[in-house]
Amino acid sequence: MNPKNSVLLTLPEQLTLFPIFENLDQEVLKEIASQIQIKKYKKNRYVYQINDNADSVHFLIKGNIKIGSLSSSGKEVIKSIIHPEAMFGEMVLFGETVKQNFALSLENDTVIYELKATVFQEMMEKHYKLASNIIRMLSKKLYYSEKRIESLVFKDARERIIDFLKDNARNFGKQIGYEMLFKHCLTQQDIANFTGTSRQTVTSVLNDLKKTNQIYFKRKSILIRDMATLS
Repeated sequence: MNPKNSVLLTLPEQLTLFPIFENLDQEVLKEIASQIQIKKYKKNRYVYQINDNADSVHFLIKGNIKIGSLSSSGKEVIKSIIHPEAMFGEMVLFGETVKQNFALSLENDTVIYELKATVFQEMMEKHYKLASNIIRMLSKKLYYSEKRIESLVFKDARERIIDFLKDNARNFGKQIGYEMLFKHCLTQQDIANFTGTSRQTVTSVLNDLKKTNQIYFKRKSILIRDMATLS
């Protein structure tokens, strides 16, 4: 979360924390803010489930959300982890009428801004900058999706788990000298579901990295000793 205390910001000011709303005029932000509904969720509550009607886009202001689906055998597959100041559920803007994924809150006091897709589509038609920001966001998501597919195809379980650690440290961690600390709200089963491995494999890899003093971890945080040498 931005170091600014979002509680002290007006709703249009809070929207400027989201890259999707970068460079928009204040009047546009006020127009969007006037249409937003604020939703709050406790831990392990669904924002939406598979086969729910798709009619809104969502903006995460506080907490973390996991986006996933179920395999034919009923196994959970995590597709992405949403952190604050990110938009999700955007496929409703491009013809999705029924949700293909679920979105589940991972923390208590999760706060989400919800906006009707029809309203957002009208805004995109009226404001080129907003449409441009959407295209840039989708391009970035596509890039990371392709990287993840390559990782699943070409890398073994240990490499995928290490990639997960590095990506999270790089994107959401705090650097302390050579070390990187990142806090999270995932179980080892969640990490397994995200990396396409098993919980036992995740436990084994994390314990091995800890034993060789490459990382130190507790239940909700992981410290990487040196990003350059983690392997």
